Amino acid sequence: MALSDIEVRTAKPKNGKASKLFDEHGLFLSLPPTGAKLWRFRYKVAGKEKLLALGAYPTVSLKEARARRDDARRLLSEGTDPGADKKRKAIAAKISAANTFKALADEFIDKLEQEGLAEVTVAKQRWLVSLLDSAIGDRPVTEIEPFEVLSVLKYIEKQGKHETAKRARAFASRVFRYAIITSRAKLNPAADLGMALVSKKAKHHAALHDPGDVGGLLRAIDEYSGHVSTRLALRTPAPCLCAAGRVTTHGVGRNRF
Repeated sequence: MALSDIEVRTAKPKNGKASKLFDEHGLFLSLPPTGAKLWRFRYKVAGKEKLLALGAYPTVSLKEARARRDDARRLLSEGTDPGADKKRKAIAAKISAANTFKALADEFIDKLEQEGLAEVTVAKQRWLVSLLDSAIGDRPVTEIEPFEVLSVLKYIEKQGKHETAKRARAFASRVFRYAIITSRAKLNPAADLGMALVSKKAKHHAALHDPGDVGGLLRAIDEYSGHVSTRLALRTPAPCLCAAGRVTTHGVGRNRF
């Protein structure tokens, strides 16, 4: 006979001993001496009787307990053990929680550090993680959508930090690629977001083109009487690529020609 809401609400262990109230199709309410009310589903797999925990009353109502029982019975009809399915999902959830963006980013940086990455570069990588952390840090990499990454990049961009936004995108993309390579993800949601970021026009610095102006600069360098290190820097040849692709040295000091 099916249970009623009143029976479940007023149920108590008999004589202080563990007892049970049965509903239908294997569902029952377990009443241990502690006063708890625990929903259980009894079923059989390959002739072996098993129990599946469905939650505790009143958090799980009679209606919800029946719905969970029906879900379990549906799995049984498909040849799946609901108890084993519940364990698999719990393991999957645990793995997913361990594969957050922050966890994988830290793992990736630790790998680079072990490979000899300079401390200053490691610090920059961790700084980029801190920029992305609040938005996607605790999200499993398999669940992160491109719009989530773009949202935080646009937030950085709105602060006028266009280059920082680009670097953050590139770093996020490397973390997702690392997740793919290590079989923790299948897609890289940051891969194509560069097109959505603002590309600031390069600012070119002033240069001397008139031969007379260049001559005036050379004379000024020759006549400079300041600190010796500055004079040496002005006269030290700087490497550059010539038209043929070979490295040559020239600069503005007279002894560079």
